[in-house]
Amino acid sequence: MIIVDGSNTVLGRIASKIAKKLIEGEEVHLINAEKIVVSGIPGNTIANYIQKRKLQQKATPEYSPKWPKVPHLMVRRVIRGMLPFKKAKGRTAFKKLKVYARNPNLKGDIISFADAKNKGFVYCVSIAEMCRRLGAKW
Repeated sequence: MIIVDGSNTVLGRIASKIAKKLIEGEEVHLINAEKIVVSGIPGNTIANYIQKRKLQQKATPEYSPKWPKVPHLMVRRVIRGMLPFKKAKGRTAFKKLKVYARNPNLKGDIISFADAKNKGFVYCVSIAEMCRRLGAKW
């Protein structure tokens, strides 16, 4: 079991590292998902997610993709997008992923990927702030 701290890491970079570990067969627990950042101009980034949610509401609900508003579910959805989810190995890998919005005091060594850290991006927004603007009440 691997415990990964998501504090001050870039969403795409940490999601790809976690997806690779899941495909290799590891069980991954991601903590502090609300502290992960998305690089880019905050207004544009939030507008893109708002547009995805509006398209979800306009389309046929049974066939449209679901885009959550809660931080840990949003991060989980991004990691699912980096897995071959339509194949059996992708589904079994996705079942080994646990994402927590805060630190639930798990026992074990907590690792953080050094190359996934935010290295001074001027324009970035945290997942917690983005979810707050999308209307999450967590």
